[in-house]
Amino acid sequence: MLSIDIVTLFPGFFKSSLAESLLKKAQERNLVKIQARNLRDWTHDRHKTADDKPFGGGPGMVLKPEPLFECVEAIRRRGTCVVLMDPQGEPMTQALARELVKKKHLIVIAGHYEGVDQRVKDHLIDREISIGDFITMGGEAPALCLIEALVRLVPGALGNKDSAEHESFENGMLEHPHYTRPREYRGWKVPDVLVSGNHKDLEAWRKRTAEQMTKKKRPDLFKRNKKSGPKRTRQGSQKKTTSGKD
Repeated sequence: MLSIDIVTLFPGFFKSSLAESLLKKAQERNLVKIQARNLRDWTHDRHKTADDKPFGGGPGMVLKPEPLFECVEAIRRRGTCVVLMDPQGEPMTQALARELVKKKHLIVIAGHYEGVDQRVKDHLIDREISIGDFITMGGEAPALCLIEALVRLVPGALGNKDSAEHESFENGMLEHPHYTRPREYRGWKVPDVLVSGNHKDLEAWRKRTAEQMTKKKRPDLFKRNKKSGPKRTRQGSQKKTTSGKD
């Protein structure tokens, strides 16, 4: 079972999200265990101070090393991977999600304010991850994005076992377009191939439209995919989510 501990100043941020939809069901089925840890529980003064002014001056506050080290050292076990959500980290990708979901235990640190003391990065964490070239108000939202990306890859977490295999980014392309009832709405009709019953033509249409969508919306992905030349099968549905931390 995948176990995820979130280290945060604001554990309440995750309360409603972890109690809804597929995240809730995955926990109820004992497929994953997720716990938000309050960083202030590892402070030692009466004000529960977890941050301080940066040496050398400058705006904002920096998370102190002591509570972060003590928290991680208290909950870490053999094989744990410690992740810091940080805009300076490696970009979050579907390939990285597939790598991380193989871990038995993850500790995800949601940084805040101006970031964390550099000694945390140098001596405590295993990976720094960013989910976009922009700054959010804290690492909580990026941490939640990471968790959703991982949990949906846990076998049994999705209702359809094929859902996680046939999606955007899995095969180097974005997803193909999707339609549902009614077949015609305000004069806009569903492509005939989708109701033709011809599976060969349907797969060809999905591949062609996926390539067209990728070339139009993400030319960088299209170019990279053409260079690497991966095998492409059916596309599926997932919206790319980006964000950062700080």
